[in-house]
Amino acid sequence: MDKRHFLKLAGASFALAPVAAMAAINQTNATDINSLSGLSNITADAKPITTEERKARIEKAQSLMKAQNIAAILVEPGAAMDYFSGIKWWRSERLTALVIPQKGDMAVVTPFFEKPSVLESLAIGDDVRVWQEHESPFDVVANILKSRGITSGNIGFESSVRYFVVTGVSRALPNIKIVPAEPITLGCRMYKTASELALMHKANEVTLRAYEFVFSNLKLGMSQQDVKSLMNTAQQHLGGSGTWCLALFNDASAYPHGTNAAQTIKEGSVILLDSGCSVHGYQSDISRTLVFGKAPQKVQDVWHTVREGQNVAFAAAKIGEPAGKVDDAVRQYYASKGYSKDYALPGLSHRTGHGIGMEGHESVNFVRGENTPLRKGMCFSNEPGIYIPGEFGVRLEDCLYMTETGPAYFTEPPENLAKPLGKLLNLRDK
Repeated sequence: MDKRHFLKLAGASFALAPVAAMAAINQTNATDINSLSGLSNITADAKPITTEERKARIEKAQSLMKAQNIAAILVEPGAAMDYFSGIKWWRSERLTALVIPQKGDMAVVTPFFEKPSVLESLAIGDDVRVWQEHESPFDVVANILKSRGITSGNIGFESSVRYFVVTGVSRALPNIKIVPAEPITLGCRMYKTASELALMHKANEVTLRAYEFVFSNLKLGMSQQDVKSLMNTAQQHLGGSGTWCLALFNDASAYPHGTNAAQTIKEGSVILLDSGCSVHGYQSDISRTLVFGKAPQKVQDVWHTVREGQNVAFAAAKIGEPAGKVDDAVRQYYASKGYSKDYALPGLSHRTGHGIGMEGHESVNFVRGENTPLRKGMCFSNEPGIYIPGEFGVRLEDCLYMTETGPAYFTEPPENLAKPLGKLLNLRDK
């Protein structure tokens, strides 16, 4: 992977200044892209989730279980397991699972030979039960529940839990009833605390700084892979992990997730980038659309329509209102501009935004028919793109979080095509 040079940032308090005359980016850019020496890790001050916060999460889950009449939940490896226990693991045919009872301590089930590795990331608790290769892990789950006085009642499983796990536990405990665990897991994870918001803010800072670096190094003839590699490398050097990037050029930008057709940057190319990373398990997700060279009037018009679409979505995100009203408001505005109120093209073919946190896409979404009311701590992307098949697409995406009084951005959307970067905003206390 080629090394690139980072465009130095100005200002002591980091508020990203727009890149001057970005619409006129061209091959005369003098930045030395053969060095990444200007990129340094900016995440050293990011504080991981504490043991005390994990204890509070488990207590909240147990309180919700009591209210929902759920005796216990079983969680497979993934974001929810990490959220409650700190365990970072994967799913295989050998069960590793977290059991959280309504009363009493949580416990972990894992193969005997995996226990030392599981303990490396376990952040809370010490009840780790093992099973040998010839034994049933579901009997171990049953014994954990019995030790907490649970032999019947409702046991919660998230919808992503695999069928063989659900049936295995059911056979080991025939008197239990399987119910959804989402009222518990989402009831906790949906509402971010100040420490979670701080980690998401840092992840957004990493991604936005990487965008500034990439914008300064775009050149004629670059491929999509060139730009993706550049963006991922920049985020990694800035301290982001799990980095990813979509780079869509020219008519490929009309497809939200691109095509397999090879594309390179040409004079007048529409460049749509969608990228993010993780900091201590919390995600960023930012999209930017710019033009290499002079932007045609039609592109400018669509860009400004999408930018106003973000404003409409932001204004509609009101505390207590159903999340679906945000999507409704955007589609009504786009209809006033001649686009479909539905998903027809040209227009907005996907939801206005998705939930975000430990996963890039979480419930709840800004989508038609979503009746979950907006509450403090909920986080969403705001990305009401417009796509014109055979021509180009425009997507601007900035993530927001709900405060007591309404939405606030992690990153402020860009002003116009001449200043397509935007800037990082300070976190609001309320």
